Amino acid sequence: MPDLQIDPTLYSGRPDDLSGRGPSECAVYDFLDAQKIEYQRMDHAAAPSIECCEEVEKLLGAEICKNLFLCNRQKTQFYLLLMPGRKVFHTKDLTGQLGCSRLSFADGDKMQAYLGAAPGSASVLGLLFDTEKKVRLVIDRDVMQQEAFACHPCANTSSLRFSMHDLRETILPALGHDVAYVTL
Repeated sequence: MPDLQIDPTLYSGRPDDLSGRGPSECAVYDFLDAQKIEYQRMDHAAAPSIECCEEVEKLLGAEICKNLFLCNRQKTQFYLLLMPGRKVFHTKDLTGQLGCSRLSFADGDKMQAYLGAAPGSASVLGLLFDTEKKVRLVIDRDVMQQEAFACHPCANTSSLRFSMHDLRETILPALGHDVAYVTL
């Protein structure tokens, strides 16, 4: 895997200059600031997969969460699964716990429509765009055992780190989505 170009600087909060950043990313910063969340940010070349994020994780000091956007066969139910980045996903482990039919990856158009993100940029923070609550949030319990949480701000050219306490106590309630916890 080629080296990811990374600005090794760890910034506190939003970028001073938002030019060149998309509307979804800017909305994420507005949301975090409105919730008074302290966060660190790192900028880097596009990192569309967990495998690309190893160096970013080292510099952030937190494991970046894998975010899988899934749907049922009929494409009428949508799920955002957060799980540890190095854990292997087996759909049967999830469907049984959720009591749903076989799941597959949802298409990029639906991800953009519901989460404000393109494939490779999905994030729990994208739920702020799902005002109709079409997406069910599912979190592997192992994610919640960490001290810090790391994710993209709906753009895979930056990564954020904030406390798990802030995710649990402030961010998730502010997003307003019910959470289903699973063990994968």
